[in-house]
Amino acid sequence: MSKRYSAAFKAQIVLELLKEERSVAHGVHPNQLYLWKAQALKNMPRLFDEQSAKAADTQHEQKLHELYAEIGRLTTQVNWLKKNLASTTSSNERLAWVEREPASLALSVQAELLSLSRSSLYYQPVGLSAAEVALKHRIDELYTAHPFYGSRRISVALRPEFVVNRKAVQRHMQEMGIAGRLERRRLCVAASQAADLEQRPGQPFHQPTISQALDRC
Repeated sequence: MSKRYSAAFKAQIVLELLKEERSVAHGVHPNQLYLWKAQALKNMPRLFDEQSAKAADTQHEQKLHELYAEIGRLTTQVNWLKKNLASTTSSNERLAWVEREPASLALSVQAELLSLSRSSLYYQPVGLSAAEVALKHRIDELYTAHPFYGSRRISVALRPEFVVNRKAVQRHMQEMGIAGRLERRRLCVAASQAADLEQRPGQPFHQPTISQALDRC
């Protein structure tokens, strides 16, 4: 079993070696003395680098503090931008800003920054079916031939070629931007009546809403 020596003992022996004093009396083999001396000489420069090491640690801690502060500032700025973008722009406008391939940022990151759902980035609008296109063409033909037709009469005229209810016809006509002349005239009359309402004695004045005016048509 090899004999163990303390660090203080080793330092004392190496010091004697450096002073060129004999250390054979300590009972240490010459080869072991050589190894201790070589190790001491190798690590001696570190004794003079303690101050430099402390300065490097201080500089490293200061750099970390600056980086954390910068991260905090950038996080605050990003949150401010996200909040203002979401409140001042529409989702369609923000979708137009998304960079597809090649993109410097991943789509998930862009979605988060622009306050968009990830599914909206991959959504592809479904085009009109052939049946819906044919229905709208027929509605346009009927409206051109009979501009005074409203949604009720157009829904009747579509039969039996197209079986569609009046609400669907109204929706298609709104999408196409058309309405029967009679319906327009009735809407204008109702709106005028709503605007000309006078306050009755003893009753608070109540301004009718657009939906109430439309219900009178």
